[in-house]
Amino acid sequence: MSDVDPSSLRAELLERGFARVPGVLSPDEVGRLREVTDGLLSEHAARNAAYKAQGSMIPVTKHPALADLVAHPRALGVLARLGWPRPSFTDGYVISKPGGSPPLFWHYDWFAWEDGAGAGEVPPQLFAMYYLTDTRRENGCLRVIPGSHRRHNALHDLLVEPHGAALTAAADLSDPAFSERPDEEDVPVAAGDLLVGDARLLHAAHANGTAERRTLITLWYQPDFAALPERVQAQLAMQVRRPGEGWPRQARAKLEALFPSYAGGAEPYPRQLYRRPEEVAA
Repeated sequence: MSDVDPSSLRAELLERGFARVPGVLSPDEVGRLREVTDGLLSEHAARNAAYKAQGSMIPVTKHPALADLVAHPRALGVLARLGWPRPSFTDGYVISKPGGSPPLFWHYDWFAWEDGAGAGEVPPQLFAMYYLTDTRRENGCLRVIPGSHRRHNALHDLLVEPHGAALTAAADLSDPAFSERPDEEDVPVAAGDLLVGDARLLHAAHANGTAERRTLITLWYQPDFAALPERVQAQLAMQVRRPGEGWPRQARAKLEALFPSYAGGAEPYPRQLYRRPEEVAA
């Protein structure tokens, strides 16, 4: 990780919409996270079955051990070197595709497309992805459309509802949301790498054609919460997922130190569908 050039990494993230930082987690840390997530996946088997395309959507607040990952000093150090020394955190999920599961549909994760924050150079929100196994096309690695976080793509016109129930259930794999795109790029990573991406980026995942589980932990950060418009701040503050009452005080404090807060009176944005950058008011 020490060999990563921050200026090159930032340029890649801003231009292509994603960047990989190798070796943020040690093999021991990856092993401990596998134990924790395997336990969660066993406990929430019924919930996992409801997310056929994703495999699971288990909040990281289901286990206090994941607070260490949210507040991981090396990961926060990466964000600081990218120019964001005080990021905030809203929520995160354990997303695990079992062997033989279908692809994950194309989607974006940003919600306030009618606001100028959705068209700017700096990401209004970032995903931080940690895969707990080495990923490749065969076991369901990520695929992205570089540059789609700021430039209109033909696929945008085909995504009617990028998080709809039919997509989650993988009911129709002929839907364009599951299609292979001429401009897509596979993003294989090694276990322990950190993959940082813009929430506006079009991304999906290949089917897991192996017999082994492929587990991912996705965390959501805001690089500069205070710089966002108030209606965006209000919505993000509503999205904060707080830990349960049984959490140890130290683990709870790690999350609370990163949670954003908003005390103004602006009306939170509802979830909005994509709009072309040229249609968005600055």
